Amino acid sequence: MNLLQKIEIWGDRHHPKWLDAVRIGLGIFLFWMGVLFVQNRDALTALINENPTLTVVSFWLAHYIVFAHLAGGVLIMLGSLTRLAVLVNIPVLIGAVFFVHSPTGLFAVHSIPGISIVVLLLLVFFLIEGSGPLSVDEYMRRHPA
Repeated sequence: MNLLQKIEIWGDRHHPKWLDAVRIGLGIFLFWMGVLFVQNRDALTALINENPTLTVVSFWLAHYIVFAHLAGGVLIMLGSLTRLAVLVNIPVLIGAVFFVHSPTGLFAVHSIPGISIVVLLLLVFFLIEGSGPLSVDEYMRRHPA
């Protein structure tokens, strides 16, 4: 048994139910941030107009951020494919931590750097800890049919 499997087994045995409430809240928060990012399209348009060579990169970046927050938020909230959803969201939050005060205002939805840092730490925590006993993943493990 390798180290990762030992950590997963330990996490499954020592996962208090209140952590599931934190995971659900994190998923709701990420979903809401995705909605706010969609509503803040003007900042992305301003960034593209400033530097047209970034048009393709900005287009894919914006879609990646929206997808990661919306789909990942729902998956984290439900506890389904939690580690994958967390892994997809971690690069977005790293970008939010470092670019929160960019002059374009692209990450204005994450306007408080402390929130971005806390969410990033929670994502790393749930990457290690997993979804917990009150999740779709646990239900599927107990009812394989």
